[in-house]
Amino acid sequence: MLGPLSGYRIIELAGIGPGPYAGQLLADMGAEVICVERPGGAMVPGAGAMSVDRRGKKSVIIDLREPEGVAAVLKLVETADALFEGNRPGVAERLGVGPDDCHKINPKLVFGRMTGWGQTGPWAHTAGHDINYISITGALQAIGERGAPPPPPLNFIGDYGGGTMNLVIGLLAALLKAEKTGQGDVVDAAIIDGVSSMMGVIYSLDRLNFWNPERQSNLLDGGTPFYRCYRTADNKYMAVGCIEPKFFAIMLSILEIDPEDYGPQLSPKHWKDQHVLLEAIFEKKTRDDWAEKFNGTDACVTPVLDYKEAMTHPQNRSRGGLIEQNGLVHPQKMPAFASAPEAPNYDLPNAGEHNEEIAK
Repeated sequence: MLGPLSGYRIIELAGIGPGPYAGQLLADMGAEVICVERPGGAMVPGAGAMSVDRRGKKSVIIDLREPEGVAAVLKLVETADALFEGNRPGVAERLGVGPDDCHKINPKLVFGRMTGWGQTGPWAHTAGHDINYISITGALQAIGERGAPPPPPLNFIGDYGGGTMNLVIGLLAALLKAEKTGQGDVVDAAIIDGVSSMMGVIYSLDRLNFWNPERQSNLLDGGTPFYRCYRTADNKYMAVGCIEPKFFAIMLSILEIDPEDYGPQLSPKHWKDQHVLLEAIFEKKTRDDWAEKFNGTDACVTPVLDYKEAMTHPQNRSRGGLIEQNGLVHPQKMPAFASAPEAPNYDLPNAGEHNEEIAK
């Protein structure tokens, strides 16, 4: 069976990071995603033909610096439901494929814009990357060890969490509106806005006097002994996340710690000594030994795996979470839909592979 977006045609003006991942998610859900790639190949190392975010898409090479290329994209717009791009503000307009250009041809089109700083503001036209975007939202400062520089948390918080997910949500919401009203829309998905939205929980905890700006002194930043990682005998780690008292009690039982000796769970004045106690205990066994002891329990204590080990974990494997095809590991399509239990096909297009098909 086909995915829930089967029948929708979406044009992706090729970019890097959060834009291509948005296209992947839409293609995974069944949309026909036509990726318009520029002549000359990938813009950055690692964004080439063997990228997971290319799967399920059709690829055409079109030079938008030439009038013929602009005309070709606008011809595609006639039958498209959405188009999204990740250029700096004003670039699409200068090329002749901005929202006004597209809506003259197809008023129902949803036009998505993926940027770091947004379409407006004093930094709108400056360059940046994930680490820069999350640095001004408060998210980066909240991560890492006290007294050390904040570590780059990969690019999941900014690019993919604040960017991709909000772009996809915006596109889908605007497509629903277009179905009802016949009118398209412009979706301004700014990474800084998406990250600030996710920071709402921190502002809420701050209002309740349950969070402060000092790193590693709060509930979810490693400040508590019951929500952090511990080194094991083999220099690997276990993740402890037993916030609820009943789960915390199970952890103490498995670790053979007397609750009276440990002290109260939620008393900050005891946390320093509790950190030391748990550190000493976890260092007595290997990660896999601890994983076996906690396996299947409600203690909320789990092994910290690297991305290659993750492929073999029983929970991931049982859901088909990571599948190798042609030497490339693919995370499975998500979310899963009961109406679309199709066998996964993770073929990657070659650049320009569908030029002739799309031209016809």
